Amino acid sequence: MSFFDIYRNCTLCPRNCEVDRTKDSLGFCGESAVCRVSFIGAHFGEEPSFTGSKGSGTIFFSGCSSQCFFCQNYQISIQHVGRAITPAEILSEVRALLLKDVHNLNFVTPDHFWPHIQSLCRALWEEGIKVPRIFNCSGYQKPERVEEYAQEMDVFLPDFKFAEPEFAKMCMGDARYPEIALEALREMVKFKGFLEPWDTTGLRTAGRGVLVRHLVLPGYIENSLKVLKLLHKEFGPGLPLSVMSQFRPTPDCFQREKLQRALSSGEYGQILDLVEKLGFEKVYTQEFGEEADFLPDFKDPENPFFGNKGR
Repeated sequence: MSFFDIYRNCTLCPRNCEVDRTKDSLGFCGESAVCRVSFIGAHFGEEPSFTGSKGSGTIFFSGCSSQCFFCQNYQISIQHVGRAITPAEILSEVRALLLKDVHNLNFVTPDHFWPHIQSLCRALWEEGIKVPRIFNCSGYQKPERVEEYAQEMDVFLPDFKFAEPEFAKMCMGDARYPEIALEALREMVKFKGFLEPWDTTGLRTAGRGVLVRHLVLPGYIENSLKVLKLLHKEFGPGLPLSVMSQFRPTPDCFQREKLQRALSSGEYGQILDLVEKLGFEKVYTQEFGEEADFLPDFKDPENPFFGNKGR
């Protein structure tokens, strides 16, 4: 059985579209069975645990099963900026990327192209290429697939976006997000544990484990407070976190008339106060406004992280 057969009746994500992506049908992710990527290269915008001194070897895939309207990578997740790439081509480009001595391979929004990633990982193993592999995801993963992911991946880097079902429904159309994300995270921690080593200087990059990201959204601070309390209750203060302030409104925010402003320093301060009160021991935070003056521009495939021109 081929890795790619599942595309014929796709149930890779919780949407369970059951469409034949090998033909004319697209999944909820907006993608066919033709793998498409928007960027392959060394990236220095991740946490120091992943970027170190030489960068994280990121592969950004087009499309997304979550489809959050406020996505900071909306150009690729919603607008589907990207190029088609064959399994042979992605293997060749990843080999070239690894020659730059990046610290890891970082698969960004990977679940809807999992068969291609699985095939790539097996090919790398056969060539004796061993480097930490990161499953960088939305948190909206089918819990029953995590064990399969864990066979190929060393690090799980999930978001935990929503603790409130109605807020999840408003933002990405599925009120089940909190329960699905929590169960998937339980599985990730079961198979890989917490991120290690924990070194915020980047001198020792992470080789295994789980770190959870949460983007604080303006005007919805209660959701973020509930996320922190839920994660603390479930996993304790040792769970590694990255609590981000870098939200900026996207075109869909203005169209929907929701989330039309940046986060305020006071709002972010409330979240950091609770992080401290709950006693989380391993936390990345951002200086307020850090990495928040621009959104990545994936229409510039050579350097999408320089910032949108003319903004």
